[in-house]
Amino acid sequence: MIKQDLYAACQQYAEARMATCQAAINAAQESANSETKSSAGDKYETGRAMAQNERDRNLVQLAEARKLLGELARIDPAKPCDSVHPGALVTTSMGRFYICISAGKLAVDGTDYFAVSAAAPVAAALSGKRAGEQASFNGKTVRVEAVE
Repeated sequence: MIKQDLYAACQQYAEARMATCQAAINAAQESANSETKSSAGDKYETGRAMAQNERDRNLVQLAEARKLLGELARIDPAKPCDSVHPGALVTTSMGRFYICISAGKLAVDGTDYFAVSAAAPVAAALSGKRAGEQASFNGKTVRVEAVE
């Protein structure tokens, strides 16, 4: 089923982001730990501060990736949908959207889908719509062709 494949792709996206962030955190920590006092004065402290800032930035991104996994956990990809809400696969006149997390463009079985969060403007415009209904997005009329 396409929804399960899209769900799995979104899960892989979030897990890959977590792994990347964790690796960057470890590298920044290692860099901070390896800074040694030098005769250049403040260079040591500046290097440690820069490494700490990099580590902190990646910690924030890691928390955001964990939040994505939390959002995914609230979605049941096997549950059929008859209106646009989180977990819905929506075919519109603008393209195909999977309402879950912001993972961008995903290709499944040679077809492109856009994984967007429920808070994304396009998802908000389509929220609650059923097949055959229309919504306005960016000044254009968008027709909902199917909801799964």
